[in-house]
Amino acid sequence: MNGTGDPELDPFEINFLPEFRVGRGPRGPFVNEHGVVIGDHEYASPNSPLENWSKDTDPAVMSGDQWVHPFKDIGFRTAENRMLFEEGIPPQAGIFMHPDKDAAYKAFRTDDPAGGRSQPEKERPE
Repeated sequence: MNGTGDPELDPFEINFLPEFRVGRGPRGPFVNEHGVVIGDHEYASPNSPLENWSKDTDPAVMSGDQWVHPFKDIGFRTAENRMLFEEGIPPQAGIFMHPDKDAAYKAFRTDDPAGGRSQPEKERPE
């Protein structure tokens, strides 16, 4: 397994505030329940569903926390995650981020003749 656990050498590791370091999990690479190494930045493992993909593979098999390294995930490098984990500033609400509203509520409505799809300007109801 590659990966040093040294944030000075790891481009994916950020400077987590102390409250976000506690109980996160291992800092070094580990093998998940599917036999795939997580956190080595190789992204190829003989047991990975990505390496054994077929038309019968359910993409849901690759979802969940067991596929994300608690310290070395590229997603931690986004501006929103850095503000949260390094500065303690939670993400601000914006488009598609309302906490209790379904932002896709118009999509595929049964009472909409267009099925939620956009219509040309001249056909849109006023």
